[in-house]
Amino acid sequence: MTAGALARRGFSDSPRALRLLSGAGLDASSDTVVIDSLGAAPDPDQALLGLIRILETDPDPAGLLDDLREDPALRDRLCRVLGTGTALTDHLVRHPGDWRELRGADAARTPEPEELRRGLMHTVGADPYASTPVAALSDADPRHALRVAYRRRVLRLAGRDLTGLVSMEAVAAELSDLAAALLDAALAVARAEHPEDAARCRLAVIGMGKCGGRELNYVSDVDVVFVAEPAEVPEGDEPVDDQAAMRSATRLATAMMRVPVETDAEGTLWEVDPALRPEGKNGPLVRPLAGHRAYYERWAKTWEFQALLKARPIAGDAELGRAYMEVITPMVWQASSRKDFVEDVQAMRRRVLEHIPADQTDRELKLGPGGLRDIEFSVQLLQLVHGRADDRLRSGTTLVALTSLSEHGYVGRQDAVGLADAYRFLRRLEHLLQLRRLRRTHLMPAADSADAQSELRLLGRALGFTADPVRELTEARRRVAAEVRRLHEKLFYRPLLNAVAKLPGEEARLSPEQARDRLEALGFADPAGALRHLESLTSGVSRRAAIQRTLLPVMLGWFSDSPDPDAGLLGFRQVSEALGTTPWYLRLLRDDVRVAERMAWLLGTSRYVTELLLRAPEAVAMLADDSDLVRRDPKVLATEADAALRRYDTAEESVSAVRALRRRELLRTAAADLLEVSNVQEVGAALTDIAAVTIDAALRVAAARVLESEGESLTRVCVIAMGRFGGGELTYASDADVMYVHSPLPGVDGTKATRQAMAIVRELARLLEMPAAEPPLKVDTDLRPEGKSGPVVRTLDSYAAYYGRWSQVWESQALLRARPVAGDPELRTAFTALIDPIRYPLGGVDASAVLEIRKLKARMEAERLPRGADPTLHTKLGRGGLSDVEWVVQLIQLRHAHEYPDLRTTGTLEALGVAVAHGLLTADDGAVLEQAWRLASRVRGMVMLVRGRSGDSLPSDLRIRAALANAMGCRSTQDEEGVWEGPAEQLTEAYLRTTRRARAVMERVFYDD
Repeated sequence: MTAGALARRGFSDSPRALRLLSGAGLDASSDTVVIDSLGAAPDPDQALLGLIRILETDPDPAGLLDDLREDPALRDRLCRVLGTGTALTDHLVRHPGDWRELRGADAARTPEPEELRRGLMHTVGADPYASTPVAALSDADPRHALRVAYRRRVLRLAGRDLTGLVSMEAVAAELSDLAAALLDAALAVARAEHPEDAARCRLAVIGMGKCGGRELNYVSDVDVVFVAEPAEVPEGDEPVDDQAAMRSATRLATAMMRVPVETDAEGTLWEVDPALRPEGKNGPLVRPLAGHRAYYERWAKTWEFQALLKARPIAGDAELGRAYMEVITPMVWQASSRKDFVEDVQAMRRRVLEHIPADQTDRELKLGPGGLRDIEFSVQLLQLVHGRADDRLRSGTTLVALTSLSEHGYVGRQDAVGLADAYRFLRRLEHLLQLRRLRRTHLMPAADSADAQSELRLLGRALGFTADPVRELTEARRRVAAEVRRLHEKLFYRPLLNAVAKLPGEEARLSPEQARDRLEALGFADPAGALRHLESLTSGVSRRAAIQRTLLPVMLGWFSDSPDPDAGLLGFRQVSEALGTTPWYLRLLRDDVRVAERMAWLLGTSRYVTELLLRAPEAVAMLADDSDLVRRDPKVLATEADAALRRYDTAEESVSAVRALRRRELLRTAAADLLEVSNVQEVGAALTDIAAVTIDAALRVAAARVLESEGESLTRVCVIAMGRFGGGELTYASDADVMYVHSPLPGVDGTKATRQAMAIVRELARLLEMPAAEPPLKVDTDLRPEGKSGPVVRTLDSYAAYYGRWSQVWESQALLRARPVAGDPELRTAFTALIDPIRYPLGGVDASAVLEIRKLKARMEAERLPRGADPTLHTKLGRGGLSDVEWVVQLIQLRHAHEYPDLRTTGTLEALGVAVAHGLLTADDGAVLEQAWRLASRVRGMVMLVRGRSGDSLPSDLRIRAALANAMGCRSTQDEEGVWEGPAEQLTEAYLRTTRRARAVMERVFYDD
């Protein structure tokens, strides 16, 4: 075999490997089977060096080589052990001949727990069948013998593990059983060393954590709790004093714990950690059973019950261990009824993340985001919440519990498979890391050095990645971490019962107690009320009830994602009761669960949407497709409005039908907004379009009614949109700011014409605002000349006279957003021609007008901001809010629209873009102002959607602010330092940061001469 052939087999220094093979007594040409096994090891060079070290110390190296040539199983196991780490190689060097542990049938067989216990008891000369085994002390050190025997068992297990003979679960279980056996044997040694103490007490060792759950790593801390009682004495003897018994038990426990950590040639096996005991490190090492009971009944915190979920007796007095479990177990499964239990568990997980050093977060297999703790906490939370009523979930082993959660409908099958696969991958990787040097670690190599790359290559090859081990391992771990984090967020912070709907028959049904527990875990504030809604929706044998039984388990999770699950479920019940017997509704729910998911989100997020949907539940059909939610063509809306007018005879009924059309469009727009189908500019345009169509239709009805009453037409009327209405930027809570202009017909008396015009606009306002089931559209005429003191409607000539003699700067500014939206087409054109020279003055506004505008802006900030309002959080008049952006844009228009015709637009963002294009604003300043305007507008709209009533500031109530942030898509995030930020804080920070920058731009640009 050539050096090139060795290189192809994975040897990094093939010439050196050839020399070493020859020196070891291996022939490169004839011993290909041995060389192939060495090359298949995770690190072939390390495997070869390890083999040479063993051959140098073995009394019969030729016999070892012969066995390697003839025994494929031994060859495979030994090469993989040698090529995975140096610690077991060191053991084989210290103990020549121990390589025989890897050959024969026993090396391939998984031992029973009792077999492990008996073997280690025999090692220390104790009778494993005795009720209280005691070691036989002799000249040989039983502690050292026990540690060596433990290492041999680990060696044998590693041989099976690395060659794929056992699963990850079996490895973890055997390591746990082996640790338990060692502690039991170590306790036998302690009894031999302290016979008087052993005679005074009964001591049971309770395994916690991974050992308790039978999922120990190769090198994990073994978490334990000690429980003791005075020893039973023959009748007539003096009873043992309780305190004396506890002192004796403490000495035995202390002596036992020293065995695995002693520092002889074998090194530390693992630490025994009793920190999970009552009161932690501040509490006594050993307590009597009554002491444990009293502590957990009165003082224990939530996390302590979570830790007890994995508790099981592992050594010592078996009867006392069982008694402990009988006392503790009921408390564990009632812990979820404690106040704020779910929040406490979630907060504990966040604290774990916060304490990870920043430079280790991405390398942490156990504690980091997407790591083992995410899986374990998710499973344990669901167990503790649902296990109170369902004892099928009460396993301390993560994968067993996860399987039970899936089988019984608490976790979706695909989610469970994803978590289980990820758990196995991460634990396998953790095992390989620890096998390198038999040290406790769960940190991936830092990947910034040649040594780290070598370790990553070894890990990748050990996991079966052969093409490019480092890259393949890195990508696989990244995928696993992302999937774990996604499922953890889904199950832990937003516990979903994803795919429970797919379970057949009885599997999907819960008892009332289980359902109530599940609802509470999902975040329902009134589980009893929610349960009544569920019972109403799912009871009976009807087709409707069957479909609801299929959907609701999944929908509960979607409701839990929303800010108000209780309101969402109530709204869903009301909509379903209105439409439940409608055939298309049943089909829609059954065949398109996206509609159900969207309904859950909308109903649990927006009171505004809920109220609209309850008035027209059939509108739920539009949720099926994004194309049904986008802004509709105004011409299509006008055609539908005309059709609605023709269907009714009376003015009230006709306009009510048009208002119903508007209500449907409000719902469409709100849904598109909340589902992020439309952006804030498209929302404003859609709301403006339907308002204009509604006003135009109502104006025609009002004019017809007045004409019918008066007998003849005396004038033509036109409606001019102003403010946000004119700018195409209406919000859900906006009034329609308008001015009215009329033009008397030729030969008609002006006074009579004005009287008729006044009657028309009054009738228009009445029809739009009359009490009805449909939302009103309030018209506001305060922006007319002379404000509230001026006439509501004027002739075109009157407007011309007023603007020619009396108009002020603010009115020119207000006219920048004037846009005719309804009424006589010729009059619309004439009015626009009249106001253009006023709002776009030739040469621009002069310096005195600019000064007046600045004074107006300052006075508005000082006088119009509501008392008590926080100027940093007011979206309209606050610092960096809508007013700041709009006044900057409008001043630019007043100054420059005469020379740039494309500045003659009523829309804020359109004018802002034009100003940047012509160099009137820098691109950076324009971007800052646009971002602030979009954010303030979106916040303002979302306040109405979430609360169902208008508001111009970020809500001071943090719960409402959090709901608002969720509605806007904010989610908990983690910064570079590992600190988690909630949605409310995230929104507030973003708003303050954005508006602060906008304010700085406004002050520089608006006041810049």
